[in-house]
Amino acid sequence: MKDLALLILRAGAGLFIMFNHGLMKVQALTSGGEIKFADPFSLGMGTSMTLSAFAEFLCAGLLVLGLFPRVSAGILVFNMFVAGIIHHATDPLAVKEMALLYLIIFISLLILGAGKYSLNELLPAKFRKY
Repeated sequence: MKDLALLILRAGAGLFIMFNHGLMKVQALTSGGEIKFADPFSLGMGTSMTLSAFAEFLCAGLLVLGLFPRVSAGILVFNMFVAGIIHHATDPLAVKEMALLYLIIFISLLILGAGKYSLNELLPAKFRKY
């Protein structure tokens, strides 16, 4: 039952963030238009958006598949921490709520892993911890 719950949690959260947030960022990056994005670490708006797109699209996709789930969830935890705690620090809770909910989900998946219904289970044992 736990493994089914992990599949539902990682696939649901991963697909939602991938298609509702990550895809939009990938499309904005590839459109050639001007990039306007939060830059909390002074890396440049383009770099910041690229890193966020990497997390929200690629890492979310890996999480859906259950491939390297802890690495993917860890990157998503950092991304959601930056979004919810740093970028939206002065915003009301209603504004930062989505990022914080994703943060909680990805922390849980970082701790628990993908479960047995994942591609990670097909990897050699030494790689399954990632």
